[in-house]
Amino acid sequence: MIKTKTDSYQDIRDAVRALCAEFPDEYHRKIDEARGYPEAFVDALTKAGWLAAMIPHDYGGSGLGLTEASVVMEEINRSGGNSGACHGQMYNMGTLLRHGSKAQKELYLPKIATGEWRLQSMGVTEPSTGTDTTKIKTTAVKKDGRYVINGQKVWISRVQHSDWMILLARTTPLAEVKKKSEGMSIFMVDLRQAEKSGMTVRPIPNMVNHETNELFFDNLEIPEENLIGLEGQGFRYILDGLNAERTLIAAECIGDGYWFIDRVTKYVSERVVFGRPIGQNQGVQFPIAEAYIEIEAANLMRYQACQLFDAHQPCGAQANMAKYLAAKASWEAANACIQFHGGFGFANEYDVERKFRETRLYQVAPISTNLILSYVAEHELGLPRSF
Repeated sequence: MIKTKTDSYQDIRDAVRALCAEFPDEYHRKIDEARGYPEAFVDALTKAGWLAAMIPHDYGGSGLGLTEASVVMEEINRSGGNSGACHGQMYNMGTLLRHGSKAQKELYLPKIATGEWRLQSMGVTEPSTGTDTTKIKTTAVKKDGRYVINGQKVWISRVQHSDWMILLARTTPLAEVKKKSEGMSIFMVDLRQAEKSGMTVRPIPNMVNHETNELFFDNLEIPEENLIGLEGQGFRYILDGLNAERTLIAAECIGDGYWFIDRVTKYVSERVVFGRPIGQNQGVQFPIAEAYIEIEAANLMRYQACQLFDAHQPCGAQANMAKYLAAKASWEAANACIQFHGGFGFANEYDVERKFRETRLYQVAPISTNLILSYVAEHELGLPRSF
């Protein structure tokens, strides 16, 4: 087992671990096999206040920052769970808290804090644009005090288990704006109401138990008061949510990485072949040690990104680099874990294959490793834009 280091967030770690211990591997394994949603687990996290971590005290939350929220997500994954079932409520806070009006925060935040409402979804990605967000085709046209939404979104997660979604749509055509990042706006969408009046949800079965969907909007009407911030500035606003998302994903990958290291070090210390523990062999030791080193390094970048975000400082580069390093490290730890478990790594009862599938996602989402490298090359190294 990895030596547990004490840090300034140990109280949070201890409390989240205690809650997670009530939902052992068998619970998450059965949820995964059934392709179900861990309602009881998410409800327990909500009741304990962890999903309201970033909501200020004035609105019924814990008043914590992204740093503490990232520790919660890390510990869920390190305990064998999957934060993908609930992390949306954390990173969506960045957009609503920083850019929502006082009236909006008074309306939404107290009910989100108690769990009466879930804000787990963010509608940005579209089939024809992918990460080229400025080219989105979903439109929001203002008419008689309402916005009429038409278009399509894809890979929109937790729609079936959320009450609200933050939606990005074009309010000014791309051809009419000076900068392509202008002319987009963000809205709060009442999902249950939307399903009755213009939004169609099509689930996408996938290799991970990650509830995600394709959405179709056909003259969906949204009240004018559901616009967050100023019309046309939505892309700038949504970046707060995206930076928080990438940093939280980094923390989750770090949690996964520690989980894999814990499991594989225990296994190779006990597994005897040819009269000796296989963990005595350097060919086994070195890949595990290398993955552990990279997890520790990614952890430092995670904290740097969190600290900048919480200080309201630019953190795009740090959020991207943290996500890149952590996703890479967790994937290498996953490969070492499944490799040295041998055939047992593929058996459901060991949970390695489940976590292996879950952590593989983060090489691709919420932003691919190639796009992160392009971002760093352009914005940090000053190289010519490649696309």
